[in-house]
Amino acid sequence: VQLQASGGGLVQAGGSLTLSCAAYGSFTSIRTMSWYRQSPGKERELVVSDTHGGGTIYADFVKGRFTISRTNAKNMVPLRMNSLSSEDTAVYFCVAENVTYYRGTATYTDFHNVFWGQGTQVTVSS
Repeated sequence: VQLQASGGGLVQAGGSLTLSCAAYGSFTSIRTMSWYRQSPGKERELVVSDTHGGGTIYADFVKGRFTISRTNAKNMVPLRMNSLSSEDTAVYFCVAENVTYYRGTATYTDFHNVFWGQGTQVTVSS
């Protein structure tokens, strides 16, 4: 699975951005897709995680401001970010887990590997 994140950039405080993540590879589906972020000098942290049949988990610091959605095209995972502040400045990574593949005429799900995209920079100016 290869993930390509895009949509980052420079935005003023209070503004909005939409990040996208496209997934490529020989898989049938991805059950869990998430966004993480890492700010300078800080550890990487979960922003939101969405699991088919399992619901969506948002970090407290983005509840009510960020919204994740799913599309069928290339497993795109747009992340709409509203009311951005300087504290949201970070590199944002998309992550895929629980990937299902074809194996002959059957399918199997890999519950062990976690796939990370390259990250996209979001900078919020105050």
